[in-house]
Amino acid sequence: MVDRKGPVIHEGTDFTQIFISIFVLVITLVLFILYKRRKSSRQGILLTGLCDSGKTLIYSQLIYNKNVQTHTSIKENIGSYLNTNDTLKIVDIPGHERLRDKFFEQYKGIAKGIVFVVDSLTLQQDIRDAAEFLYNILVDPVVLSNCPSLLILCNKQDQTFAKGGTAVKSIFEKELNTLRITKSKQLDSVDPKVKKAAMLGNPDEDFDFAALRVKVDIAESYAYHKNGSADIEGLKKWLARF
Repeated sequence: MVDRKGPVIHEGTDFTQIFISIFVLVITLVLFILYKRRKSSRQGILLTGLCDSGKTLIYSQLIYNKNVQTHTSIKENIGSYLNTNDTLKIVDIPGHERLRDKFFEQYKGIAKGIVFVVDSLTLQQDIRDAAEFLYNILVDPVVLSNCPSLLILCNKQDQTFAKGGTAVKSIFEKELNTLRITKSKQLDSVDPKVKKAAMLGNPDEDFDFAALRVKVDIAESYAYHKNGSADIEGLKKWLARF
């Protein structure tokens, strides 16, 4: 009698492959949803900078399209800005040295963009404080992870002796170059990864904003002129990217 044996069928094989395919698909979908949710949760634009840089006036121009009487903020201001493509949450962070770190820590996780407002008239005398604040933002682990865009907004351009955008950029780069070397030396005994982050950019070259993971732009503005005018078009064009 001829022993007719058909092909051996491993019944579990197809089901295993199907299960693996479904599992991979589900994991991919979950990761995609989590990514989109995380991305959509970051709809904030943080207005940061030192006291008297004009942040709150800029905030009022964005949110209310008018000037308001301001004073040194002791808490954040929050409003909605209708952009070309989306509605952005504008958060005006107090600039006082005892408050700014606390509020930045609170809102940095939602930051899609960060605006660092500079008093272009007094920057030269305030550069150490301004550069240290900007440095702390740039080396923050959450900022390095999320990589929000950053705009250095050179405010008070209506003033005769205000520094222009190119000069402000150069002043910051020179000061940050000195600051990162000082900070790096202070971290000689810590984790090399932490020290590397503290160096900001290429340690073998002079500091340059272009070498950072975070994209940095420069714009000019004035939030209030004695004739009642204002110019924040550079900021609005930057916001239009979002």
